[in-house]
Amino acid sequence: MVVLLNSHPCFVLILLLAAFSCFSLRLCFGEDRLTFSTPIKDSESKTLLCKKGIFRFGFFTPANSTSRLRYVGIWYDKIPVQTVVWVANRDAPINDTSGVVSISDDGNLVVTDGRNRSLWSTNVTVPVAPNATWVQLMENGNLRLQDNRNNGEIIWESFKHPYSSVLPRMSLLTNSKTGENIGLTSWRNYTDPSTGNYTVGLVAFPFPELLIWKNKVPQWRSGPWNGQVFIGLPDMDSLLNIDGFNLNNDNHGTVSLSYANDSFMYHFNLDPNGAIYQRDWSTSMNDWRVGVRFPSTDCDEYSRCGPYGSCNYREDPQCKCIQGFVPRNSTEWSGGNWINGCVRRAPLRCERVRNGSSNGGKEDWFLKVQKMKVPVNVQPSLANAQACPKACLDNCSCTAYAYDQGIGCMLWSGSLVDMQSVSRILNSGKAHSKRAVMITALVLGVVFVVAVCVLLACLKLKKRPGEPKKDRSVEQLLKRMEEVNSGDEPASNQVKLEELPLFEFQVLATATDDFSLRSKLGQGGFGPVYKGKLPEGQEIAVKRLSRASGQGLEELMNEVVVISKLQHRNLVKLLGCCIEGEERLLVYEYMPKKSLDAYLFDPLKQKILDWKTRLNIMEGICRGLLYLHRDSRLRIIHRDLKASNILLDDNMNPKISDFGLARVFLANEDEANTRRVVGTYGYMSPEYAMEGLFSEKSDVFSLGVILLEIISGKKNSHKEDNYPNLLAYVWTLWNEGEAASLADPNVFDESFEKEITKCVQIGLLCVQEVADDRPNVSTVIWMLTTENMNLPEPNQPAFITRREKSEGESSDQSSQKESINDVSLTSVTGR
Repeated sequence: MVVLLNSHPCFVLILLLAAFSCFSLRLCFGEDRLTFSTPIKDSESKTLLCKKGIFRFGFFTPANSTSRLRYVGIWYDKIPVQTVVWVANRDAPINDTSGVVSISDDGNLVVTDGRNRSLWSTNVTVPVAPNATWVQLMENGNLRLQDNRNNGEIIWESFKHPYSSVLPRMSLLTNSKTGENIGLTSWRNYTDPSTGNYTVGLVAFPFPELLIWKNKVPQWRSGPWNGQVFIGLPDMDSLLNIDGFNLNNDNHGTVSLSYANDSFMYHFNLDPNGAIYQRDWSTSMNDWRVGVRFPSTDCDEYSRCGPYGSCNYREDPQCKCIQGFVPRNSTEWSGGNWINGCVRRAPLRCERVRNGSSNGGKEDWFLKVQKMKVPVNVQPSLANAQACPKACLDNCSCTAYAYDQGIGCMLWSGSLVDMQSVSRILNSGKAHSKRAVMITALVLGVVFVVAVCVLLACLKLKKRPGEPKKDRSVEQLLKRMEEVNSGDEPASNQVKLEELPLFEFQVLATATDDFSLRSKLGQGGFGPVYKGKLPEGQEIAVKRLSRASGQGLEELMNEVVVISKLQHRNLVKLLGCCIEGEERLLVYEYMPKKSLDAYLFDPLKQKILDWKTRLNIMEGICRGLLYLHRDSRLRIIHRDLKASNILLDDNMNPKISDFGLARVFLANEDEANTRRVVGTYGYMSPEYAMEGLFSEKSDVFSLGVILLEIISGKKNSHKEDNYPNLLAYVWTLWNEGEAASLADPNVFDESFEKEITKCVQIGLLCVQEVADDRPNVSTVIWMLTTENMNLPEPNQPAFITRREKSEGESSDQSSQKESINDVSLTSVTGR
């Protein structure tokens, strides 16, 4: 049946109203693009809304403002608190709703008022035709002006012209050669977005630092960047580990600072009061939650205590002269005016010689000032840690030195300014006699000997494992150790529970700031991992086993038994454990670079892993695995080898971690079978995932997956075109003779092409479907480190697909929350 459209006047009217309604909705709710023919008019309430609905662009009046001035900017949409992150015409507001945002005749984005006066423009230096450009509001809050004629080339973007806020994937930058500076500027006040008094930005100096200025006068500084943290910020360690900060320095004057975060409901803001706040949206609070703040105390004020003065906000008065110095003006100092600082109590030898002393008298020596923020105006030195003190002592203008692993030797000349008590160390000053040092050393030595004697006495009096009040879980751990030690191993090699430190829960809680979110490094399959610092200053990583996993004690006992007997440069070191009530915790050495996956799969950090570094990481993982399989006192099958379980030290050397699922093999065992398959999907060999069979060759399969991930910078779950995972994609490239094209573009170079192809071939040899076809780890190392050798052709790898649990599997396995043949899935998240 055909229905003809009736032209009844009422029907036509309804259609017209519907069309008008749709048009009105389009104007109100907005699109994400602006073109020459679709300007934004304030009078029509039209805006741009990014695709995910997080950010909106258009005209606004600041919240709580008594004026009706109109500005053009970007703000968070659909939250009750108006939060503007970028403003265009900040110093040229419009008095009414006659404003228009449009593409001008020369292709620029412009803001005009009712008289068609230009109040703000992108001011692109190379003019383009108006119909050739368009503007898009991206889902990350970046406003882009793009050129249609060059495949959407970005010719201007708001991320390169920030105002008061930094959003994820935005960068601050400074270039001392070109003078380019991308920084932040505060609002004048909370209701006036015009240019305020405060600015924040990077300075290259000898070492990059972050500074806040008020009217171009320094108000706060972060201290130098050492490759991981700004060493003047004790709280920065946690912040960097959580939020993915990254600082790039080309050592030619260009420095940039950026951060990546999975949530765009997160930003840093320079407030009108001159402080940097980190905020994230809390749905439970229905408001912005403040994470960190710089400056955070009065002592963060630049040069608060003047030259040679140190500030400590916990003390009263906050300022004091460092040892060997006295106030320059005692009356001012006692009255709380510390700006003129302190002067040296006794002149240095060089000064005494200049003043006429024949030999200058006694030699100068250094006073170690503990936990001190390093002063401003540092000078780099090529001296190593041992030679650093002499480099300063031999230089008459040098007044202090410090050494940091990431920076090296630092020297200071002249007055020491902007010092504060933090968790860093500065070796400073030269004003006391050698005799005083000898007396102090003697006293400290006696105290140390007495302390050791007391400690040994306490240990002797400590309850033995067999005493009745011992925690039952500790007894279970001891029993497990005795079972492992009951084999053929010599008694000298057997690990006793007393040899492994047992930490008190309260000590670990204090060290991790009560397991706060700021201390959290990551989330593993059996619980979260936190960064902590012991009272003596040692940094640690604490894994708090989840009660919900149901495997906390099992994993803890297994890991303590296994890893306490291992020692290798490519294995993470277990420092101790804690078993109190329901709490199970493992304490490891802290790895400042976090895990391999944090670099490998992060677009911002991938560039740090050049080809030479990736080769070193591949070889290090292999050597650690070889130790587990063949060279250690026990034969260990790891069973959960993956990128997130490879930690990196300061020099990017890999260390295998997480031995909670490891299995100890007896001397005559080559293979074992289990009905409870544990590990991470994607890294498990086919015989283990499908049949429960595991051996050295199942670890080799996991190793092969990791090698291919390191080469490509792609996760094993990566889907390319119609390929289900990375292995299928690599196999196709290999058969097409394009193996080298797998390499991460960040590291590919024609000079490495042969080496890359060889590594791809080794990876494919490791992931072959038949376990007997795979090489052992010692062969893999030989293939990686030997040049000009003929490797065997790999057979097709296993493309494991997910399968449902069969009815025949036992009922006790059904309690697992996620399973593939009762597979315990662990998240691939770095610690």
